[in-house]
Amino acid sequence: MDEVLVSGCRLLHLPVVRDQRGNLTVVESPQHVPFHIRRVYYLYDIPAGEHRAGHAHRTLEQLLVAVAGSFDVVLDDGKRRQTVTLNRPFVGLYLPQLVWREIDNFSAGAVCLALASHHFDESDYLLTYEHFVTMSTAS
Repeated sequence: MDEVLVSGCRLLHLPVVRDQRGNLTVVESPQHVPFHIRRVYYLYDIPAGEHRAGHAHRTLEQLLVAVAGSFDVVLDDGKRRQTVTLNRPFVGLYLPQLVWREIDNFSAGAVCLALASHHFDESDYLLTYEHFVTMSTAS
């Protein structure tokens, strides 16, 4: 079951194939995520106390998964903030467009997998919170 969060964000429970040899989780688009996956990247070896993200996207959608360890994602729609902890490799956090995100509190060995709806486009990033708030209240 999906859990609804700030501004259309939601936790998606991905399928798990359990086996005596270990578990396998599959992510297919658009069956398991609400967009076609066009880019995949991951964050790892994040030093203790560091944070990532601190931006929003004009059009990009993402799914974040803690494939190892755990981390917190702070979600902000310009009116409300909410922190979500990701710590299970079969639960993804769906982020629609125009949601400010900050990722912090990485555990040792944490790996954050990001699935994105578009190829990298620097012009899609909203890098200051003030600009993001202006854009989010205008839409």
